[in-house]
Amino acid sequence: MDKKVPSRVQVKNRNAILAAALNVFASHGFRGATLDQIAAEANMSKPNMIYYFPSKEDIFINLLKRHMDQWLAPLRAIDPDGDPLEQILKYVQSKLQMSRDMPRESRLFANEIVQGAPRMKDNLSGDLKELFDQTSALFSRWMRAGKIAHVAPEHLIYSIWATTQHYADFDAQIAILSGAGVASDKASFNSAEQFLQNLYTKLLMP
Repeated sequence: MDKKVPSRVQVKNRNAILAAALNVFASHGFRGATLDQIAAEANMSKPNMIYYFPSKEDIFINLLKRHMDQWLAPLRAIDPDGDPLEQILKYVQSKLQMSRDMPRESRLFANEIVQGAPRMKDNLSGDLKELFDQTSALFSRWMRAGKIAHVAPEHLIYSIWATTQHYADFDAQIAILSGAGVASDKASFNSAEQFLQNLYTKLLMP
Protein backbone atom coordinates (compact mmCIF):
# COMPACT_ATOMS: atom_id res chain seq x y z
CA MET A 1 0.00 0.00 0.00
CA ASP A 2 1.37 3.41 -0.98
CA LYS A 3 2.31 5.76 1.80
CA LYS A 4 -0.16 8.63 2.10
CA VAL A 5 1.21 11.86 0.67
CA PRO A 6 1.05 14.66 3.28
CA SER A 7 -1.11 17.65 2.47
CA ARG A 8 0.30 21.13 1.92
CA VAL A 9 -0.90 22.16 5.37
CA GLN A 10 0.85 19.17 6.95
CA VAL A 11 4.09 19.95 5.11
CA LYS A 12 3.82 23.60 6.13
CA ASN A 13 3.26 22.69 9.78
CA ARG A 14 6.12 20.20 9.85
CA ASN A 15 8.44 22.79 8.34
CA ALA A 16 7.27 25.39 10.87
CA ILE A 17 7.97 23.01 13.75
CA LEU A 18 11.45 22.16 12.46
CA ALA A 19 12.28 25.84 11.90
CA ALA A 20 11.12 26.65 15.42
CA ALA A 21 13.05 23.71 16.84
CA LEU A 22 16.23 24.91 15.16
CA ASN A 23 15.92 28.24 16.95
CA VAL A 24 15.21 26.60 20.31
CA PHE A 25 17.90 23.92 20.06
CA ALA A 26 20.44 26.50 18.87
CA SER A 27 19.68 28.65 21.93
CA HIS A 28 19.27 25.98 24.61
CA GLY A 29 20.85 22.78 23.29
CA PHE A 30 19.03 19.44 23.21
CA ARG A 31 18.87 18.99 26.97
CA GLY A 32 17.80 22.55 27.71
CA ALA A 33 15.09 22.69 25.03
CA THR A 34 11.51 21.73 25.85
CA LEU A 35 8.45 20.84 23.79
CA ASP A 36 6.66 23.84 25.28
CA GLN A 37 9.38 26.18 24.03
CA ILE A 38 9.29 24.68 20.55
CA ALA A 39 5.49 24.84 20.38
CA ALA A 40 5.53 28.48 21.48
CA GLU A 41 8.21 29.32 18.91
CA ALA A 42 6.14 27.60 16.20
CA ASN A 43 3.01 29.48 17.36
CA MET A 44 1.28 26.12 17.71
CA SER A 45 -0.40 24.24 20.55
CA LYS A 46 1.66 21.49 22.12
CA PRO A 47 -0.94 18.75 21.35
CA ASN A 48 -1.03 19.87 17.71
CA MET A 49 2.76 19.73 17.52
CA ILE A 50 2.86 16.27 19.08
CA TYR A 51 0.52 15.10 16.31
CA TYR A 52 3.44 15.65 13.91
CA PHE A 53 6.34 14.75 16.19
CA PRO A 54 5.63 12.62 19.30
CA SER A 55 8.73 13.66 21.24
CA LYS A 56 11.54 16.19 21.50
CA GLU A 57 13.98 13.51 20.36
CA ASP A 58 11.88 12.81 17.27
CA ILE A 59 11.96 16.51 16.35
CA PHE A 60 15.72 16.64 16.93
CA ILE A 61 16.41 13.54 14.83
CA ASN A 62 14.26 14.80 11.95
CA LEU A 63 16.05 18.15 12.09
CA LEU A 64 19.47 16.48 11.95
CA LYS A 65 18.37 14.12 9.18
CA ARG A 66 17.21 17.08 7.10
CA HIS A 67 20.55 18.78 7.66
CA MET A 68 22.46 15.61 6.79
CA ASP A 69 20.58 15.32 3.49
CA GLN A 70 21.56 18.91 2.67
CA TRP A 71 25.08 18.35 3.98
CA LEU A 72 25.62 15.29 1.78
CA ALA A 73 24.10 16.77 -1.40
CA PRO A 74 27.35 18.43 -2.59
CA LEU A 75 29.23 15.16 -1.98
CA ARG A 76 26.68 13.27 -4.07
CA ALA A 77 27.01 15.95 -6.77
CA ILE A 78 30.69 15.19 -7.42
CA ASP A 79 30.83 14.09 -11.07
CA PRO A 80 33.04 10.99 -11.63
CA ASP A 81 33.44 12.04 -15.28
CA GLY A 82 34.32 15.67 -14.51
CA ASP A 83 37.75 17.22 -14.06
CA PRO A 84 38.93 15.84 -10.68
CA LEU A 85 40.54 19.00 -9.33
CA GLU A 86 37.61 21.15 -10.43
CA GLN A 87 35.14 18.74 -8.84
CA ILE A 88 36.97 18.71 -5.51
CA LEU A 89 37.40 22.49 -5.44
CA LYS A 90 33.70 22.88 -6.23
CA TYR A 91 32.92 20.58 -3.31
CA VAL A 92 35.14 22.66 -0.99
CA GLN A 93 33.36 25.81 -2.15
CA SER A 94 29.92 24.26 -1.58
CA LYS A 95 30.84 23.08 1.91
CA LEU A 96 32.16 26.51 2.88
CA GLN A 97 29.01 28.16 1.53
CA MET A 98 26.92 25.82 3.67
CA SER A 99 28.95 26.85 6.72
CA ARG A 100 28.11 30.45 5.95
CA ASP A 101 24.42 29.86 5.21
CA MET A 102 23.65 27.17 7.81
CA PRO A 103 25.90 27.73 10.85
CA ARG A 104 23.29 26.73 13.44
CA GLU A 105 22.56 23.42 11.72
CA SER A 106 26.28 22.70 11.49
CA ARG A 107 26.80 23.39 15.20
CA LEU A 108 23.87 21.17 16.17
CA PHE A 109 25.31 18.34 14.11
CA ALA A 110 28.80 18.90 15.55
CA ASN A 111 27.45 18.81 19.11
CA GLU A 112 25.67 15.54 18.38
CA ILE A 113 28.92 14.00 17.08
CA VAL A 114 30.97 15.30 20.03
CA GLN A 115 28.52 13.56 22.36
CA GLY A 116 29.09 10.25 20.57
CA ALA A 117 26.20 10.53 18.09
CA PRO A 118 23.65 8.92 20.48
CA ARG A 119 20.71 9.81 18.23
CA MET A 120 22.38 9.55 14.80
CA LYS A 121 24.53 6.41 14.83
CA ASP A 122 22.26 4.52 12.43
CA ASN A 123 22.36 7.37 9.91
CA LEU A 124 26.13 7.69 10.14
CA SER A 125 26.64 3.96 9.57
CA GLY A 126 24.14 3.91 6.69
CA ASP A 127 23.98 6.53 3.95
CA LEU A 128 27.00 8.51 5.12
CA LYS A 129 29.28 5.46 5.36
CA GLU A 130 28.23 4.23 1.91
CA LEU A 131 28.77 7.63 0.32
CA PHE A 132 32.07 8.11 2.15
CA ASP A 133 33.36 4.75 0.82
CA GLN A 134 32.22 5.55 -2.72
CA THR A 135 33.88 8.97 -2.68
CA SER A 136 37.11 7.58 -1.22
CA ALA A 137 37.19 4.96 -3.98
CA LEU A 138 36.58 7.64 -6.64
CA PHE A 139 39.40 9.82 -5.31
CA SER A 140 41.70 6.76 -5.28
CA ARG A 141 40.89 6.06 -8.95
CA TRP A 142 41.70 9.65 -9.86
CA MET A 143 45.00 9.38 -7.97
CA ARG A 144 45.97 6.11 -9.65
CA ALA A 145 45.20 7.70 -13.02
CA GLY A 146 47.56 10.57 -12.21
CA LYS A 147 44.78 13.17 -12.35
CA ILE A 148 45.37 14.44 -8.80
CA ALA A 149 48.25 14.01 -6.37
CA HIS A 150 48.46 10.92 -4.17
CA VAL A 151 47.15 11.55 -0.66
CA ALA A 152 45.13 9.42 1.72
CA PRO A 153 41.59 9.82 0.29
CA GLU A 154 39.82 9.40 3.62
CA HIS A 155 41.96 12.09 5.22
CA LEU A 156 41.35 14.37 2.26
CA ILE A 157 37.59 14.14 2.94
CA TYR A 158 38.08 14.63 6.69
CA SER A 159 40.28 17.64 5.97
CA ILE A 160 37.68 19.27 3.72
CA TRP A 161 35.02 18.77 6.38
CA ALA A 162 37.28 20.15 9.10
CA THR A 163 38.51 23.21 7.22
CA THR A 164 35.10 24.25 5.93
CA GLN A 165 32.86 23.42 8.91
CA HIS A 166 35.30 25.12 11.28
CA TYR A 167 34.00 28.44 10.00
CA ALA A 168 30.50 27.56 11.21
CA ASP A 169 31.26 25.64 14.39
CA PHE A 170 33.83 28.15 15.67
CA ASP A 171 32.51 31.33 14.10
CA ALA A 172 32.36 33.10 17.47
CA GLN A 173 36.04 32.36 18.07
CA ILE A 174 36.97 33.53 14.58
CA ALA A 175 35.04 36.76 15.14
CA ILE A 176 37.02 37.44 18.33
CA LEU A 177 40.40 36.58 16.81
CA SER A 178 39.90 38.20 13.40
CA GLY A 179 37.39 40.91 14.16
CA ALA A 180 34.70 39.39 11.93
CA GLY A 181 33.10 35.98 11.54
CA VAL A 182 32.93 34.25 8.16
CA ALA A 183 29.18 33.64 8.55
CA SER A 184 28.46 37.35 8.89
CA ASP A 185 31.21 39.17 6.98
CA LYS A 186 31.55 38.99 3.19
CA ALA A 187 35.23 39.96 3.13
CA SER A 188 36.09 37.27 5.71
CA PHE A 189 34.13 34.67 3.76
CA ASN A 190 35.88 35.60 0.48
CA SER A 191 39.27 35.46 2.17
CA ALA A 192 38.53 32.01 3.61
CA GLU A 193 37.28 30.79 0.24
CA GLN A 194 40.41 31.99 -1.56
CA PHE A 195 42.68 30.44 1.05
CA LEU A 196 40.99 27.04 0.84
CA GLN A 197 40.94 27.05 -2.96
CA ASN A 198 44.69 27.76 -3.00
CA LEU A 199 45.35 25.19 -0.27
CA TYR A 200 43.63 22.30 -2.04
CA THR A 201 44.89 23.30 -5.46
CA LYS A 202 48.50 23.11 -4.25
CA LEU A 203 47.83 19.90 -2.35
CA LEU A 204 46.17 18.05 -5.23
CA MET A 205 48.01 19.31 -8.32
CA PRO A 206 49.55 16.17 -9.88
